Parts: sequence; structure tokens; C-alpha cells
Amino acid sequence: MTGFAWTRGMVPLAALALLAACTEAAMDAPPVDEPEAEASAQVAEPVAVAPPPPRTARTEEQYDTTTAEQRAAAASAAPEAGERKLGETIASLGDPTQPGFWIKTPLVSVAGKGRVVFPATGKSAEVDLIPIDGEPGAGSRLSLAAMRLIEAPLTDLPTIEVYGS
Repeated sequence: MTGFAWTRGMVPLAALALLAACTEAAMDAPPVDEPEAEASAQVAEPVAVAPPPPRTARTEEQYDTTTAEQRAAAASAAPEAGERKLGETIASLGDPTQPGFWIKTPLVSVAGKGRVVFPATGKSAEVDLIPIDGEPGAGSRLSLAAMRLIEAPLTDLPTIEVYGS
């Protein structure tokens, strides 16, 4: 019976190991090239869609996978006619493995498009507004790409202005 219990107990572990290997292989696989889908996504979504950083990323340059063109497009975000200031928030660096230009903030209750401004530099970036639970003054998480673009210090908690379209 001891051999049976050992074998039976090892089956779930073997299944987990196999699942982990499949997941790792899928993550390492090159992306499928779908130019039509990519082109339509770029037209519909003005905020940059960047690939995830490599698993070996260690520096901010390696984690920020946005292109120069994407950074230029996000930086050229000018105030829109219907834009309104949603408020100011203390921003911390968000998950550096999540690419693109975004802010997770309690200043919005529905996802949308917007812009962040760092008053210390006067620089702004077009971002995806992603709602999170919390009071409006509870603080926000800003993407690495957006923080770099507006020249906010990555290791500080800068106050930024958030605008919605």
C-alpha cells in the first residue's frame, strides 16, 4: 500500500510540473504575426500597446518596451476640448512587467482614455485610465513607461494631475 499511496500522491505533482512546463514554453514562444489585427488595434487604440518585457529584464530600459514612436505619440497628447481634470493623486511605480502607458487610479470608476501631467516638469502622457478600489485620495499606480515619459522620479511618490477625455 505504501507504494500505491506514494504513486498516487505523485500524480498531482507530475501534472503540476507538466502544466508549468507547458506554460513556460508558451510564454517563450514567439508571438503570432497577425498584421491585420494589429493594424486595426492600433487605429482603435491611441495609447501604445507594447510587448511584455523579457523575463531577463533587469533595468528600466529593458522593462520599458515601448518604441520611440509610441513614446512620441503618447507625449504629444494635448488637452482635448472635452477633457476634464479628474484630480491630483500621489503616484507610485506600477507593475513594471505590465507594458504600455496606463494609470490604475481610484479617480475613475470606468476604464477609459486620459492624460497625466507631472507639474514639476510640465510633461504629459496619454494613458489608459484603469479604475481601482479606494478613496480618490488613496493614491495611484503609474506605468513605468508613463513615469519615464513625464520624467517623474521612479523611486519617489510624485503628485500628478489626471485628466479624462
